Amino acid sequence: MQKKFLKNLALLVFLNLLVKPFWILGVDREVQNVVGTSEYGFYFTIFNFSFLFFIFLDLGITNFNNRNIAQNNQLLNKHLAGIGTVKLLLGVLYAVVILVAGWMWGFRDRQLYLLAWVGFNQFLLSFILYLRSNISGLLLFKTDSFLSVLDRLLMIGIVSMLLWSGLFHGRFTIEWFVYSQTIAYAATALIALAAILNKSGKLRLNWNTPFFLMILKKSLPFALLVLVMSFYNRIDPVLIERLLPEGVGDHQAGVYAQAFRLLDAGQNFAFLFAVLLLPLFSRMLKDKQPVGQLVRISFSIIISGALIVAFTAVFYGKQIMELMYTPNVGENIAAYHLRIHQSARIFQLLMFSFVAISSNYIFGTLLTANNSLKVLNLIAFTGLIISVVLNLTLVPGMQALGSAYASLATQGVTALLQFFVAHRLLHLNIKYKLVLRFLILTVLLLLTGYSLSWLQLDNWHLSLLLMLFAGIMFTVTLGLLNIKELIGILKAKD
Repeated sequence: MQKKFLKNLALLVFLNLLVKPFWILGVDREVQNVVGTSEYGFYFTIFNFSFLFFIFLDLGITNFNNRNIAQNNQLLNKHLAGIGTVKLLLGVLYAVVILVAGWMWGFRDRQLYLLAWVGFNQFLLSFILYLRSNISGLLLFKTDSFLSVLDRLLMIGIVSMLLWSGLFHGRFTIEWFVYSQTIAYAATALIALAAILNKSGKLRLNWNTPFFLMILKKSLPFALLVLVMSFYNRIDPVLIERLLPEGVGDHQAGVYAQAFRLLDAGQNFAFLFAVLLLPLFSRMLKDKQPVGQLVRISFSIIISGALIVAFTAVFYGKQIMELMYTPNVGENIAAYHLRIHQSARIFQLLMFSFVAISSNYIFGTLLTANNSLKVLNLIAFTGLIISVVLNLTLVPGMQALGSAYASLATQGVTALLQFFVAHRLLHLNIKYKLVLRFLILTVLLLLTGYSLSWLQLDNWHLSLLLMLFAGIMFTVTLGLLNIKELIGILKAKD
């Protein structure tokens, strides 16, 4: 299983490195520069509001299905027909929920129009994720790897043509951005469906009430978990927009979005671990195989990388934000520098949240595979309470920066709780030497950052690259990235 994990992780990372950085740092970033901070903040608020209710599109079915198909491949055809029907009905339910909730929250006119389109995109995305859960449940990781980047690849082509080709007249609007996503998601869903039908054979949608109730009963604990996690992961910009005065809220949500974009990029890569680990952990736990080595390898790789990224953000956050974002139309230089300063501070805090999020992708996935959903839900509720209380307390005075502090506290507490619960329930040994190595890595990264700052190299890009290179060398030297062990696993027979 370790060999399968490493080989397919390498493929997933390679494909995502080819596509997603260009999407997030190139196309998506350019959209914000073109439409402006407030306009993108308006979209970002709507998008995150729609994400709060994403669970009504799924009710935990995708996570349940991934784990179930990994353990019972023969159920693919039966479940695909029944669950496919359920997914379509859940799409209708979701549409009603978000539009009613949006109206009650205070959205009107253009806000509701955009919410409806974004909600339709969320339905398409949910359907893609469900189809991919079947593919990864069958351990067809190569197919899943290509599907994981297909939607973004299509979006890059469509949005790039709209932005830079000159073929389309008129100022680029945020609505164009949303329509482009619709086309890309729809095409990806059709291709994913074709890949599934190639394995399952002819599909006939049908309604089977006993089957639906059985799936609902088994997936509801997953649904509750995803619902609560969606709230504490995505509620920040929604609260920023609502807690601050009109105009200020959209602008601050846009400032938060500038910093969050790079956290989102990091989460996309961390999520790749969960995609691979959930079916592998599920299969290993079913077969009563020890999971300790796979946990250690995956944790060492992801946390080492997250720490390097976090400390790089500390020393180069302002330069990175200046590189990514240009002044808005009509924005004076003082306002621009204030916006960059705010987003840089938020970026630094969010990157340390990323360390905790990365840990959650390992231990949360392990607990999900173990079906320890009751305790995961309790941890998620704890995170939600911390997030809401801190946002309500900090945002009115600190604006978007207050949400960044709330995110760091929430993710840190939930990461520690998941680690200790996984250790206790699954009898994982705490490797104190591994903990010491991470502490040494932290100290070395701090010393490297301060040393490079003291040298004051003329080219900050070179300084940043030296920081990243030094971090990688430290992880190899400390054995956090054990090259000999990884080569040995890859050479081993399946």
